[in-house]
Amino acid sequence: MSVLTHGTGSFFGGNSSFADVMLPHTTNTYMHEYNQIAQTASHLNTPERMWAAWYAYIGNDVLATGIMSFMMHEIVYFGRCIPWLIVDRIKALRKYKIQTHKVPTAQEQWGCAKLVLLSHFTVELPQIWFFHPMAQYFGMAHTVPFPPLYKIIYQIAIFFVFEDAWHYWSHRALHWGPLYKNIHKIHHQYSAPFGLAAEYASPIEVMFLGIGTVSAPILWCAITQDLHVLTMYIWIVLRLFQAIDAHSGFDFPWSLHKFVPMWAGADWHDTHHEKFIGNYSSSFRWWDLMMDTQSGPEAAKKRRERKLAKAAKSA
Repeated sequence: MSVLTHGTGSFFGGNSSFADVMLPHTTNTYMHEYNQIAQTASHLNTPERMWAAWYAYIGNDVLATGIMSFMMHEIVYFGRCIPWLIVDRIKALRKYKIQTHKVPTAQEQWGCAKLVLLSHFTVELPQIWFFHPMAQYFGMAHTVPFPPLYKIIYQIAIFFVFEDAWHYWSHRALHWGPLYKNIHKIHHQYSAPFGLAAEYASPIEVMFLGIGTVSAPILWCAITQDLHVLTMYIWIVLRLFQAIDAHSGFDFPWSLHKFVPMWAGADWHDTHHEKFIGNYSSSFRWWDLMMDTQSGPEAAKKRRERKLAKAAKSA
């Protein structure tokens, strides 16, 4: 199973009882494990040695992956939100704010952060904790060496397309009366979104929309038996960046949608929050364009023009 043979834990092969899997059982320090791996696996690069040493240090796969996954999620989420909190306070950048008259207060941001943290620890933490057993069941690798860069890139591109399709139809369904009232309305508390509000949602919505993010790699792995946890991590990081930036409320001259055709971006999603309808996609614009669910005055004007043209043609 592994390119390494020393150390403890199922990361290095062998079967373990449930207690072995769920509890750490190593007495060595992290640096001891790292030095041992550096001596016996010189073909590995530094990140790969650090990765293998982490699993050896913790002593079991579930605990190692669970801690690393949750810490990564929290550091990336709040680490990406902090710059947007600062941007909101810089008056010189206010001209780039999409809804210039709506600036979130510190009280609103703190209230949002508290609910997001509660959701992270009560809803997302259990899912993250049991991610490794599920991923391992479908054949996801967590050993070293890491997969080549080209493989990581094309797999993540596939995940973006899959997740965007899931998000469009799921998000659109959440705007159906009863589902909106009982589930999705919480997320629309802020008509002018800000970065922290990306995961400000009911637990049901967090799980429902999160299926698209997690099921894409799991399905890919189940079919191809070719996916590494590292690729999953990079995918999650990029997905978090996309979600937070889409809720930032700012549209800069260097925003990604101005360079990447069909990329949605903050201006696309901000309009959704302002109008409460349309622009259901997460990463790309094509589903909204194909299904004629664009939001905003320009889209409304084009629909009126089409209706008038059709009426004139049938008259």
